[in-house]
Amino acid sequence: MYDAIAIEGAVMLGSRLKRLAERLQAGAERMAADAGLPTQPSQMPLLALLHRHGPVTVGEAVELLGISQPAVTRILSRLVEMGLVETSRRGRDQRHKTIALTERGGEVIETAATVLWPQLRAAVAELCDADAMLGQIAAAEHALAERPLDQRPSGGLAIRRFSDDLAEDFYRINAEWIEATFSLEPADIEVLSDPRGRIIAPGGEILFVTAPGLGVIGTCALRKTGEREFELTKMGVSAAARGRKAGEFLLRATIDRAYALGCDRLYLLSNAKNQAAVHLYEKNGFVHDAGIMAEFGARYARCDVAMLHRR
Repeated sequence: MYDAIAIEGAVMLGSRLKRLAERLQAGAERMAADAGLPTQPSQMPLLALLHRHGPVTVGEAVELLGISQPAVTRILSRLVEMGLVETSRRGRDQRHKTIALTERGGEVIETAATVLWPQLRAAVAELCDADAMLGQIAAAEHALAERPLDQRPSGGLAIRRFSDDLAEDFYRINAEWIEATFSLEPADIEVLSDPRGRIIAPGGEILFVTAPGLGVIGTCALRKTGEREFELTKMGVSAAARGRKAGEFLLRATIDRAYALGCDRLYLLSNAKNQAAVHLYEKNGFVHDAGIMAEFGARYARCDVAMLHRR
């Protein structure tokens, strides 16, 4: 069955985890109702905190639960209405309102711990390796606390699409790596001198990778060579910026872009002297292909490697 969220992989991780949480909570809610509990799954963390920790302020609950103050306030309001939690105020600051379980709240959490939680633990254990999953979640939470998602990947790498003011960077970066080992061929100069006309106008794409303080440090192109066919070409990273994993970051973005453009066949031409590049291509799904070599290899005198991408 087609799954619109799952097919997008890591870019939809938050949405997929949210969907999983909704399914888990729906099941837990039905189990709680069967156990005669009046609470919702979203209310249990605060009750459990008060049961284990004793009375806390709203600010302490926010910190200890790791959820927002508005969320804690909403949960608290409902639990007070249900008679499971009581509050008392210290001063005027809402964060210093002290929260404690009522006698009824203590009975509910004791019932949950005795009747519901053993069933939940067994159900989750049957579903997945809970310890391994919880370990990965804890590691992700710790990493996000140290550096939020919007401040990643490390080094602040970012992707830019082609604009005419980047044409000079396209030429510069590619001329640098080609001339370091080979020499510019007429086919190179033709494309590098007119990226809009030779790559963009026929339906291709050029992406750039940037780094803070350095600007544009790498580029890669998709040249349209058929109805749903693209050549991944003119990929290079400035020598001064190597070691930042910018090449792999850029390559993966370019591969994704090719398939977003409707690509059915993605290939590249290279040279065995570029061992690091060939290894990077292999690592990211490209395989050596004699058919591609026979069909396109004559395009460059230096070409002795031809590869086809396997999704």
